[in-house]
Amino acid sequence: MSKIISGKELSAELKAAMAARVAEFPAKYGRVPHLAVILVGDNPASVSYVTGKAKAAAEVGIRNTTIRRPADISEEELLGLIAELNADDEVDGILVQLPLPKHIDEDKVIAAIDIRKDVDGFHPLNVAALWQKQPCTLPCTPKGIMKMLERAGVAVAGKKAVVIGRSNIVGLPVAKLLLDANATVTIAHSRTADLPAVTREADILVVAIGRPKFVTADMVGDGAVVIDVGVNRDPETGKLCGDVDFAAVEGKASVITPVPGGVGPMTITCLMENTVECFLAKMGE
Repeated sequence: MSKIISGKELSAELKAAMAARVAEFPAKYGRVPHLAVILVGDNPASVSYVTGKAKAAAEVGIRNTTIRRPADISEEELLGLIAELNADDEVDGILVQLPLPKHIDEDKVIAAIDIRKDVDGFHPLNVAALWQKQPCTLPCTPKGIMKMLERAGVAVAGKKAVVIGRSNIVGLPVAKLLLDANATVTIAHSRTADLPAVTREADILVVAIGRPKFVTADMVGDGAVVIDVGVNRDPETGKLCGDVDFAAVEGKASVITPVPGGVGPMTITCLMENTVECFLAKMGE
């Protein structure tokens, strides 16, 4: 049987430790970290994510402000709001929930956030620093994945890692973090020839493509570590499922993450950690 990495359990442990640390901040710094989250429109998934972030902030003791704006907000108005938050010395982290309405340039919005308050790790200069091995704010999901591998006792160095997906949010940065941990990394995608042959070679398989139960048992080598980043609705049952057919793959993998309760909770926990780190950097720590 596979060892299941519970992101939910690890997240709870990390948040408890963070809460104990943050509780000391008012006496030491005069206040706690402050995260400002901008939610544009009422996309149900985005609303759910933002609600989860507010809940995690409360658990950790971080101040959270959710700023809601209608879907028809102009790009200029949104950029103006970000400029206000950049200038607010009481705000330590700024997050704009993605995706944004099509009339708004996401790249322009991300680049407008003060890099010192970029808790998502998406700012172009943070991305550049990651690829140049410079200090930076790491994107939350890749950061969480690396913590889960560490918790499971997975030795990454020298292993063959395959990442399915090449997004700026997960695929590319997690490939870089695995590379920095001395894995030999292959980035696979929709144009990869004979994808199953590639994925079967993986000691560590990270799947982030957004297609329900895409990875089947025949695509996974015996004893592989399987990290499932996907969050989808099963077209047959309507229940949440990952990009990996968990029931079929569990018997072959040595370590696997579930959906829900796997990578998702760790993403939010790492957002809290990034907010604390941005706060401490401002305080000169």
